[in-house]
Amino acid sequence: MKTLGIILIVIGIAALALPYVTFTKKEKVLDVGPIEAVKEQKESIPVSPIIGLVVLASGAGILIASAVRGRK
Repeated sequence: MKTLGIILIVIGIAALALPYVTFTKKEKVLDVGPIEAVKEQKESIPVSPIIGLVVLASGAGILIASAVRGRK
């Protein structure tokens, strides 16, 4: 459970630091025999800071809960 908590904390911090997730989408425009034309288009998806905070808080909660459970 500790590793899950740490992973969620890292993802939460990354979501807060990076406001957009950018990726490249390739689309076939022309395909005539051996000739092929491909169009590359960059797209961005906005990431809400609220999502980052929720994931960060969840990771911290899991990490704290696993530490408390380990003491008993």
